[in-house]
Amino acid sequence: MKVIITGGTGLIGVELTKRLARDGDEVVILSRSSGKPDTLPDEARVVQWDSRTGDGWNHELENTDILINLAGSNLSGGRWTESRKRLILESRVNAGNAVIDGIRSSGYVPKQVIQASGVAIYGHREDGFQDESAPPGDDFLASVCIDWEKSTAPVEEMGARRVIIRSGPVLNIGDGALPPIAMPFHLFLGGRTGSGAQGLPWIHLEDEVEAIRFLMANEDVEGPVNLCAPEPVSNQQFAEAIGRVMNRPSIFPVPGVVLRTLLGEVADTVLLGQYAIPKRLTDAGYEFRFPNIDSALSDLIGEESRMPGSRLFRRGASAAFRMLLP
Repeated sequence: MKVIITGGTGLIGVELTKRLARDGDEVVILSRSSGKPDTLPDEARVVQWDSRTGDGWNHELENTDILINLAGSNLSGGRWTESRKRLILESRVNAGNAVIDGIRSSGYVPKQVIQASGVAIYGHREDGFQDESAPPGDDFLASVCIDWEKSTAPVEEMGARRVIIRSGPVLNIGDGALPPIAMPFHLFLGGRTGSGAQGLPWIHLEDEVEAIRFLMANEDVEGPVNLCAPEPVSNQQFAEAIGRVMNRPSIFPVPGVVLRTLLGEVADTVLLGQYAIPKRLTDAGYEFRFPNIDSALSDLIGEESRMPGSRLFRRGASAAFRMLLP
């Protein structure tokens, strides 16, 4: 099977590429850089693109079975200035437009297109569970997700099966949501952020990747699919779980006003949330490796990761510093 991945040098893309290469699939990574990162397996090829058009890469669509569009600027790459918010939106929409341009200009339509999105599309909700039938929200991240999903919608009229993966915060110790949230716990200063009532529809990196592979193989599924664990937790419950696994207290809350003063609007990524559930994924038969938060954190956080100076701590400090930058 031949698979093209945009955004393949990011957290999810790298791990997914490793799994596909291990299975013997041909994987082509579209990247704005012509160089190949050391994190990618030898079997993967990197093809340069401008992330706006089909120029220079559309020939790769010949004999392509699946195209996976993960491209988009990091949400925590800095404070959400107006220019930063524009980059967050445009990087996603432009990549989707490039996919459509490449397919139209080449004449080759993949059998399946997997389009990235997020559970943030449902907006901020503290009550009830949101499955894929829930209406979208009206805040910044919800509007980004709406436009992100629309960007590759034309492939459906071209005959491709399109699956939209609405991911929750992906947990791993190298990147994503866990390192900055866990960092205060290393210093015995951990606790909830804001009210603690906001939902956190998390997912372990292994389940994120395996769920994508499951959707690649399951021809009966199309449309939006929530990629999050079947047991979402509140921010308070998440803090308590980290405390249990790291053997640290979880009694030092960070008031929302303090976080917003330090980080600006980007603080909304942890102060707001929803209780999304993966109804369509579980209905299709996917079985989670890590269905509850304690099992996921126990797998990710070992003895070494509990110590100040560990990889988890360093990544958390780095992420916090980036979010403080203008």
